Amino acid sequence: MSEWKEYKLGDLTIDGKGSYGIAAPAVEYDANKYTYLRITDINDDGTINKNGLKSVDDKNASNYLLKPNDIVFARTGASVGRSYFYDGRDGELVYAGFLIKYSLDSTKVNPKLLKFYTHSQVYYDWIQTVDNGATRGNINAQTYASMPVLLPDRNKQDEIVSILSSLDDKIDLLNRENATLEAMAETLFRQWFIEEVKEDWEEGKLGEICEYAKEKADIANIDRNTYITTENMCSNKQGVVPPSSVPENIKVTIYSPDDILLSNIRPYFKKLWLSDRNGGCSNDVLCIRSKSKIFKYFVYYTIRQDEFFDYVMLGSKGSKMPRGDKHHIMNWPIQKPPKQMLELFNEFVLRSIGKMQNNNRQILCLEKQRNTLLPKLMSNTNV
Repeated sequence: MSEWKEYKLGDLTIDGKGSYGIAAPAVEYDANKYTYLRITDINDDGTINKNGLKSVDDKNASNYLLKPNDIVFARTGASVGRSYFYDGRDGELVYAGFLIKYSLDSTKVNPKLLKFYTHSQVYYDWIQTVDNGATRGNINAQTYASMPVLLPDRNKQDEIVSILSSLDDKIDLLNRENATLEAMAETLFRQWFIEEVKEDWEEGKLGEICEYAKEKADIANIDRNTYITTENMCSNKQGVVPPSSVPENIKVTIYSPDDILLSNIRPYFKKLWLSDRNGGCSNDVLCIRSKSKIFKYFVYYTIRQDEFFDYVMLGSKGSKMPRGDKHHIMNWPIQKPPKQMLELFNEFVLRSIGKMQNNNRQILCLEKQRNTLLPKLMSNTNV
């Protein structure tokens, strides 16, 4: 049986301490500038949310580039404790000021083991004990460096990483395949319906081909594991919140397969999801439904465009938590393509959507398998 010992996070790093990110404003994404990694870009599972990424344009930005085996932690806000492990696959990233970076020493620990450790229940329990924010979570670099980490010998570490990484690699491959399929459909949409639009196409408004779902139900009558909010929505598959955290006695909008769920809170307007099931969503999510099946995918890819999100931003209302104006959104100008083009586009997208949904089912199974194994492998017990 492998012997387990307790270490401090700082003991497992190159310099024994953490480093705060750059305090610089985000700018619009530019492939010629460094990509800016902020708290809001990190998902709960430690992956990056590629929707809405920004860049950073600062003369000191290169000093804050992440290097392989770096791990960053959110230090403040509701996302305190959220982590991201950098292995280079997401390209060059500059980490922002509300993140704290630790450079892991591969001679002291298998760095990827810390990636998995920060998604274990032991880690989450520790976060709860040290979070000292009264209204906003707050954990500083010194506290993170003191985090206890129980580890087996190096051979056992490598074995654990090999098992969990094999599952993660399969998940990553499926996600990348989905991203490629999505990009192909996006490219075809822009080519056919934006770049090559014909002068004789009928001009109209978005509201002429789609509408908001108006059905309401009590949360008690909805499967709570299908409850969608701005926070748990993601673009490639349904986010799920634990049933215990869903508010009681609330009204929710019923969504159905092929409905489009769009976040209605700035700065999360770019979060949207094409539903493949029935469920309920909160009032910070707009449920958009095509009036005719032939416009279904045309509507979906229309509201995926950056131009549309810029339009929503301009019409948003409110100071503290701006929301998109429903009337303004439905007035988005469109040009209606001929039926034959829509049918051809639907055939192409339908094949891609079917493949992506199958991939998502595989991803959910793999994630369940990984999450089942994680607490067993990361505990001082025989598995």
